[in-house]
Amino acid sequence: MNKRLYSLDALRGFDMFWIIGAEEIFHTMSEATHHPFWNALSNQFTHPIWDGFHAYDLIFPLFMFVSGISSVYSIDASLSNNENKKNLLWKVIKRGLILFILGMIYNNGLTIRPLTDFRIMSVLGRIGIAYTFSCIIYMYAGKNFQAIWFAALLIGYWIILKCTSAPGFPMGDLTEPGNFASYFDRTVLPGKLSRGIHDTVGLFNNIAAVATSLAGVLTGNYLKNSRSNDVEKTKWIAIAGLASLGLAMIWNIDFPINKNMWSSSFVLYTTGWNLLLFALFYFIIDVNGIQRWAFFFKVIGMNSILIYMSGKFIQWGYTNKSLFQWLGDLIGDPYNAVAFAITAVAVKWIFLKFLYNKKLFLKI
Repeated sequence: MNKRLYSLDALRGFDMFWIIGAEEIFHTMSEATHHPFWNALSNQFTHPIWDGFHAYDLIFPLFMFVSGISSVYSIDASLSNNENKKNLLWKVIKRGLILFILGMIYNNGLTIRPLTDFRIMSVLGRIGIAYTFSCIIYMYAGKNFQAIWFAALLIGYWIILKCTSAPGFPMGDLTEPGNFASYFDRTVLPGKLSRGIHDTVGLFNNIAAVATSLAGVLTGNYLKNSRSNDVEKTKWIAIAGLASLGLAMIWNIDFPINKNMWSSSFVLYTTGWNLLLFALFYFIIDVNGIQRWAFFFKVIGMNSILIYMSGKFIQWGYTNKSLFQWLGDLIGDPYNAVAFAITAVAVKWIFLKFLYNKKLFLKI
C-alpha cells in the first residue's frame, strides 16, 4: 500500500479542529446557559490539574500517533527511491530540530529575553523529539524489536519513577513536587518551566512520549506491510485499541493516568483511544470510500503546523471581530460569545481552504 491515506489527513485535521478553537464553543455555551450538559462538555475540554483524564488530554498524543503512522509511509517511500539511509537519518534529525526551534519560538516569540524568562520545552519540541527517536527506531530496528522498544520505554519509565523521587520525598512519590521527572527538569533545564516546579511538556518524560509516536509507527508498519485485507486490519487495530485501554486501566492502579507526567498508563490509555479513532476513520474513509464528509477536516490537517504557529503571528481575534462584530451585536448577550467562537473557527478554515486551493502547504 503506497497511496496517501485520506484518513490520516482527516484524523489529523479532526485533532487540530479542537486546537484552533472549537473547544471554545463548548466553553461559551457553558457560560451562556449554565446547563449541566454544557458544563460537563466544557469540563471535558480542560486538563486535570494532576492525575486523571479528560477528552482534551487526547489531542496532543493523537497528533503524535498520527505523525508516527505518516512517518512509516514517508520513510518507506524514501527508501524505495533508493535514498541513502544516512541522508534520510539526517533529514529526520533536521526535521526534529526544526520542530524544536519552532516550539521555542511559539513559547517565547522572536524577542530577546533573559534566560530566566525563556521556556525551552514546548509542544512542538516534544513532537520533534518523539518523531526523531521513533523514526530512528523504525529505520534501524526490526518489527519485533520496535515492539520491544515500545514496551521497554514504558516499563523503564515506570521503574525509574517508582524507584526514585525528589529529595525529601518517599521513594516512588508521584506528586507534582515529589516525582523524579519534575525534579530532573527543574534541576537540569535552564530558563523557566510552565508550572514553576514542573513543565507539562518537560524533558525527562519524553522517555514515555517517544512510545506514543512509536505506537503510531507500529500501527503504520502493520497497516502498510500486513497481508491481511483492509477489513481484517481494521478489526485488529480496533482490538489492539481495546486491549491497550484495558492494560492502561490495570496499570492506572499503580501508576496513575497522568498527562502532566506522561505516565506509562497515560500512553497506553491514549494509544487505545488513538487506535479506535484511527480504525473508525480508516474504515469509513479508506476502506469504504466515504470521504466527502471528511474534506472539512482534511483542509485543516494538510496545514496543521502552519495553523498552530499562526496564533503567535496573526491576531485571529481581531480578524474575527472585524468581520463578524455585526453578528455578535445582532445576537446579543450571552450567545454572541458562542457565535464568535464558531466564526473564529470558520475564519481559520477559510484561510486554510485558500491555502489548500493554492496548494500552499508548510512542509518541514
